[in-house]
Formats: sequence, C-alpha cells, structure tokens
Amino acid sequence: MSKIKVAIIGPGNIGTDLMIKVIRLAKNLEMCAMVGIDPNSDGLARAQRMGYVTTHKGIDGLLNLPEWKDIKIIFDATSAKAHAYNWGVVQQYPDKRIIDLTPAAIGPFLVPPVNFDATHNVKNVNMVTCGGQATIPMVAAVNRVAKVHYGEIVASIASKSAGPGTRANIDEFTETTAHAIEQVGGAEKGKAIIILNPAEPPVIMRDTVFTLSEQADKAAIVDSVHKMVSQVQQYVPGYTLHQEIQFDDIPEDKPVFIEGLGKRYGLKTTILLQVEGAGHYLPAYAGNLDIMTSAAMATADQFAQESLLTT
Repeated sequence: MSKIKVAIIGPGNIGTDLMIKVIRLAKNLEMCAMVGIDPNSDGLARAQRMGYVTTHKGIDGLLNLPEWKDIKIIFDATSAKAHAYNWGVVQQYPDKRIIDLTPAAIGPFLVPPVNFDATHNVKNVNMVTCGGQATIPMVAAVNRVAKVHYGEIVASIASKSAGPGTRANIDEFTETTAHAIEQVGGAEKGKAIIILNPAEPPVIMRDTVFTLSEQADKAAIVDSVHKMVSQVQQYVPGYTLHQEIQFDDIPEDKPVFIEGLGKRYGLKTTILLQVEGAGHYLPAYAGNLDIMTSAAMATADQFAQESLLTT
C-alpha cells in the first residue's frame, strides 16, 4: 500500500517524538526527512541512525534534497517566528501542506475531534497549543449542548516538560489558546493560563476547564463531554477525566462580571482532566507534548488517507 511521505522541521523533543509516532503508529504516512539548524542536534543524529535523510540547513536545505519532490506533508515543530519563514517557502508548492505545531497561528486552528472536517483543502493548519488540544474539545462539548458565554482553561504541566521553545512562546501560548477557545471551542470569550509546576518527581499534565453557558440539561452536558473524551482517546489513550464533572448555577439576580462581555448568568461547568503521555520517546508525565504530537500525527494521517483515496 502506498503512503504519503512526510518531513519534520525541528529535531527537538517534539519533533523526535513525532518521528517515533509516525514510524510506529501512522497508517498512511512514511517518514522521510528530519530537518534542523544545528549539525550536532541529537534529534538529527537519531533520525540519521534510523536511516532517514537529514539536513542541518533548515527548510532551505530540505529544498535541495532529492526527496523534496516526493514529500507532501511537512510538520513544523520549530517556533512561531521560524514558522513564518518556513510557511513562506512551503506555500510556493501547491502539492504540499504544512502542519504547524508552533503558536504562530498563520493557518486556521485545528483540533481533530472538533473541526477537522472544515480543513480538508487548507494548506497550513495550526495545532493551537498543548493546552488547547487538551481543553478545547471540552469547551466544544459543552457548547454543542448550551451556548458557552465564557471559557477559561488552566493548563498545569511539569516544568521539566517545558523546553526552551515552550518557554520562549509563553505569551503566544496564552493568546493563541484564548483565540482558539473562541474560534474552535465556540465560546464568546476565552482565556488561557499556563502553570509550569517545578514539583519533583514531575507531575502529569492536568487541565481545568471552566465554562459559563446558558442553562441546560446537566445530564446532556455530561453525556456530551464523555463522548468527546472517547473521541480524543482514539489518538491520545492517556486522556481522561480526573474527577466527575461539577456544576454550579449562577442565578440571574447574582450574575458574574466577565471582562469584555459584561454581566452573565447561567450554568458554570467545571471539567478536570489528566493527560498521560504514551512514552514513545518522551516521559509519560509529558502529556502536554504527547497530545500535540499525537494530534498532529492523527491529522496528517487523515489528510494522507483522503489524499490516497482521491489518487
């Protein structure tokens, strides 16, 4: 069976874990090239040992490889700034598409179980952030039962799982996630907070999702949330509810003030999540990185399947 060849730009922890996932789990993808800018990169060395073509000259080096003509999907696991340059190159090639794992948000946001169907012909999709991939499905799950006025997420990750790229993009993380809560999750107003927990031993990723929505059948919300959890678990098995869903009624005569929206009342829903990584390359506590690479690979695999079906 033919497969779609892929390249990964960024041989750090995320890029390396993504490579392992493509090799072990992908049904329609074939690992082809790993791209970096440091000739001494551990990720490049690992890819080379595994028999894949590498270059330390960035995307410009990738263009000069004979394999470039056959590569159809490029994963970008660099930085928001670098992605802008990389996309400027890739968009010149109509037969190629890029999956952005940075907070650049040049292309539309994509959270697989929520809005994959809206991205069939898009050449650049953005995977939001780790916090976004974990929590936006929950906001969307509530929103499909009752209109969400406000969605707030708090992502707590092990400090050890936050590399220099994550730390350099903290501002972009909060801004990108907040926008995606609105654009993909369906909330009128979104807010995102990230916590780097220095605890030893490192803690597993935990996420708290708060929504304030119109009043609705609580059992219907619980059912919607559990169905969405099952959908995410298809590509992130370690994605689970940490506790039962909690509800609080906000009465009309005691509304809460939300900046940018004014006073709102309705149903407050609290969803507590845990994301344990699969341990393919990264430690299990790094669920924040694992959910990004898993979502990106699942997206590319589906894109590849559609491409193969039409050729």
